Amino acid sequence: MNTIGGDVEAGLALAELINSIEKPKVSLVLGGGHSIGVPLATATDYSFIVPTASMTIHPIRTTGLVIGVPQTFRYFEKMQQRIIDFILRTSNIERKELMKLMYATDEIANDVGTILIGHEAVNFGIIDEVGGFSKALTKLRSLIGDQSK
Repeated sequence: MNTIGGDVEAGLALAELINSIEKPKVSLVLGGGHSIGVPLATATDYSFIVPTASMTIHPIRTTGLVIGVPQTFRYFEKMQQRIIDFILRTSNIERKELMKLMYATDEIANDVGTILIGHEAVNFGIIDEVGGFSKALTKLRSLIGDQSK
């Protein structure tokens, strides 16, 4: 995968779909797995990231006109919780660490969040292992072999 993120509802729906497939699944983050790309990357049975790939973890945000600020804020809170719960369910990161990364103010110049590069994503428990296509394919073959036993 290589994504800058995008539509939260669509991304979370795809992540849930991938996660619910009963066949073996492996993800590989190449380039970037930003924003809603984080749940997409963790939706599989095992995840890889190449050493130079990055992942941006940040809270939900929007631009443009907002009508009904309290209602919109409550909706955003619910959506944010759905994303957090999914990442916690499909990775090895602790809630406290995820929240710290999500709301960090010293990483991104004009916003909140954290950018992780390769090994950092593994060290925090978001991604399982640093590796490229060959490792991902070998792992997938291994998972397929385990399933056929």
